[in-house]
Amino acid sequence: MDRRDLFFRFLFGGSAVVLSYVTAKLLPWKVIGGIFAAFPAVMVVAVMMVGMKKGSKDAAKTAQGSVYGMIGGFICVLTVLFSLQLTQNWWGSFISGLITWFASSLFLVYMRDHKKENRASNIKLEH
Repeated sequence: MDRRDLFFRFLFGGSAVVLSYVTAKLLPWKVIGGIFAAFPAVMVVAVMMVGMKKGSKDAAKTAQGSVYGMIGGFICVLTVLFSLQLTQNWWGSFISGLITWFASSLFLVYMRDHKKENRASNIKLEH
């Protein structure tokens, strides 16, 4: 990763976050604002940068990997929502959400790899 790559990631990712924030603030409907608050800026920029540098095939692999992070993002949102309702502590809810996002994403990747290993060993046993 070079400085130019970092600069463009910062520029595109930061712009997407700012644009999402401004959109969320300008819209009178808070639910729509919440949707923009969850805009996947990091994923979009990562797919775009990989696509520009390495092509569509590698960009597709990056997008495929981001599925686990997005599912983790869903679990993060649920954790933050329930934690806020129970504790009224936004900081603790935020930390809990980040921990569950990372742990659940890693767990999903582990489950995928474990499933692939089982398939491979079953194929070997059949032959």
